[in-house]
Amino acid sequence: MLTFTARRGEPELVPPARPTPSETKALSDLDDQRTLRYYETVIAFFRSLPGGGGDRPRDAAKAIRAALAEALVYYYPVAGRLREAAAGGKLVVDCTAEGVVFVEADADVRLEEFGTPLLPPYPCVEELLCDAGDTRAIVGKPLLLMQVTRLRCGGFVIGFHMCHNIADGFGMVQFMRSVAELARGESLPTILPIWRRDLLTAHNPLRSARLDSTYKVLPNGLDYESDDVMLSTPPEQMVVQYFLFGSREMAALRSHIRDYYFASSTTSFELLTAIMWRCRTIALGYKSNQRVRLMITMNARGKWNQHTLIPRGYYGNAHFSPIVEATVDELCGQPIVHTLELVRKTKFSVTKECMKTMLDTISLTRQWPPHTMDKIYEVSDTRWIATSATRFGWAELVGGGIPLAGDLTSKLGSDHMRCKNEDGEHSTIVSMLLPRPSMERFKQEMAVWLNKHDEKNLVIQSSL
Repeated sequence: MLTFTARRGEPELVPPARPTPSETKALSDLDDQRTLRYYETVIAFFRSLPGGGGDRPRDAAKAIRAALAEALVYYYPVAGRLREAAAGGKLVVDCTAEGVVFVEADADVRLEEFGTPLLPPYPCVEELLCDAGDTRAIVGKPLLLMQVTRLRCGGFVIGFHMCHNIADGFGMVQFMRSVAELARGESLPTILPIWRRDLLTAHNPLRSARLDSTYKVLPNGLDYESDDVMLSTPPEQMVVQYFLFGSREMAALRSHIRDYYFASSTTSFELLTAIMWRCRTIALGYKSNQRVRLMITMNARGKWNQHTLIPRGYYGNAHFSPIVEATVDELCGQPIVHTLELVRKTKFSVTKECMKTMLDTISLTRQWPPHTMDKIYEVSDTRWIATSATRFGWAELVGGGIPLAGDLTSKLGSDHMRCKNEDGEHSTIVSMLLPRPSMERFKQEMAVWLNKHDEKNLVIQSSL
């Protein structure tokens, strides 16, 4: 296992490169959720390209720092600070141009030493990220903390923490794309940012009594105590492992649904979600009559949303997360196609009225899901993060995603990430965080579905 210590420079505040408006901006109701009050963590590995053109910088970290300052001219709220307004503690952004944290670092390792193919868990990932302190404390702090680590081979790693209240995953990638474009010499970002947080703010929220029963806050309110083992197990007693699914693994899983009419239209995300939800439920040992829930994060910028259009350039939170529930018996005692139908139904349920209901609920409760819902398996499709969108011209993205670092309470679900396996095939890697005893049972259940006798061959090992 690779081990190293990064040599970090002193953290510095990087303000916008030029004067920006001094104003206060409101967040949307989606942005203002209490459950988003944390710093999301992203890491990206870059290989230096031979040649790279006349604009190739002598120092990648210094070039990225300069581009970051320029990007903040367009994304100037990111250089500000969050504040709780007097009215109910709702968050606003004071655009103060105080800047974001930037750290230069060096590591005496080469890119290939992180593994071939480059897959999570990434060794010494904490060495590639600067210290964000308490990742649940976001008021009055820099909204972005970035470290650029130069590698011995000429490549580099960008690791950053960004406050989730200010941007969702898509918005974070859009921001980093702007940094990359400016670093390669473009005069301005290809996609100019749009604020428009009013688009996802409830203007006439329904009273709680009128909310859809699926999303209604239960009457026991703040007195509710959960018996969910996922919420009661301390982080040091949890383990994270990554499951890699290439063409062979997906063929094995599809063999279980080949005789059903919707087999050909079922996506890999739907199939993996259905099987992993089922295996996870069994592994956690929930009682047969208990209700378990699946929550799928849906990006409202997607093609499915033809009714509440999100403008190009919007970088705020635009994800809606429909929830489906079933008893353990209903989920695990039926053929897998029953679970698959639940997953597909949930994805297709996000109508205009459903989005309005969720938005109304969030405006009243300030969080999603309501805290009275437990035994939830949250799934996010983040495969689009590992794309060629972040192009420096003189360096190419070769891997990365959302590592198990920073705030662990936000990583109780699964992220589907894109990668290449050892055969060079585009594959899906899925994270799973469970109590240690439950992880062993989960691997056994997955081995059955994959027609494998040795569950040790299913995972890329990692532990907290």
